[in-house]
Amino acid sequence: MSFEVTILGSSSATPIYQRHPTAQVLQVHERFFLVDCGEGTLIQLNRYQIKFHRINHIFISHLHGDHYLGLMGLLSTMHLQGRKTELHVFGPAALWEIIEVQLRHSQTELRYPIRFQAVNPDVPTVLYEDETLRVTTILLSHRIPCTGFLFEEQPKPRKIIKDKLAEYAIPLESYASLKAGEDLVLEDGRVVLNAELTTAPPPTRRYAYCSDTIYDERLVDIVKGVDLLYHESTFLHELADRAAETFHSTARQAATIAKKSGVKRLIIGHFSARYKSLYPLLEEAKEVFDNTTLAMEGDRFSIEG
Repeated sequence: MSFEVTILGSSSATPIYQRHPTAQVLQVHERFFLVDCGEGTLIQLNRYQIKFHRINHIFISHLHGDHYLGLMGLLSTMHLQGRKTELHVFGPAALWEIIEVQLRHSQTELRYPIRFQAVNPDVPTVLYEDETLRVTTILLSHRIPCTGFLFEEQPKPRKIIKDKLAEYAIPLESYASLKAGEDLVLEDGRVVLNAELTTAPPPTRRYAYCSDTIYDERLVDIVKGVDLLYHESTFLHELADRAAETFHSTARQAATIAKKSGVKRLIIGHFSARYKSLYPLLEEAKEVFDNTTLAMEGDRFSIEG
């Protein structure tokens, strides 16, 4: 089943050099989740042929414009194209006020319901959970309240070895307990260990999205060992003082978090408009953590499982 991130935008503050502000789509088991929604996100969704009506959950990290100014255009287009399905939006409490004000002054009554959930920037919270996925907030340190998001696949059941079904005449009612890891008790009282009847499931997949943040080693334990980490990298390290002043990170700092966390792969993004070429940021990060990739628009990152 799919577990894939598509980059829609990777610029900080303003669109420049063909780079749009921050937005990503995460596809998990045929469900689509939008993470941040900077200016031009709707255009990018169309450009990369992502059917935005399949997006039912939107997560907004904070209320700097490069992370949410594309939201009203997307909501309005969904309305104009006849969406009926409810849409879940997660973000800072004030975001709902922004949405309501714009709808009121444009005299728009959406054809579909929005279920808004305010995000607490001070306490890690499970925002969403179903049988396949759990989404938890990551507390970040930025100039205004800001959260990242940890997307974790739910543990999968063990798989029953088909040849064992007939060998032990396993009854249908035992399938669920076997998949849950329990041993099989035969009619004559003998116990067959679960390991003889099933194989271990593939490991769960995890993606951590760390939006705008100063270098913060508290992240190390939170994102430890994730398959894929996105961490903002606004500046080269020669501008570390500027990064600290604006509560952003450098490419070297993002790579340091990745290395200390033991993540499998790092994506850096949220690049300052001062950089026309992004390769110096990539080179700087790779000096610390080699398995680093630039967040280039249209790129897709799959986690196999």
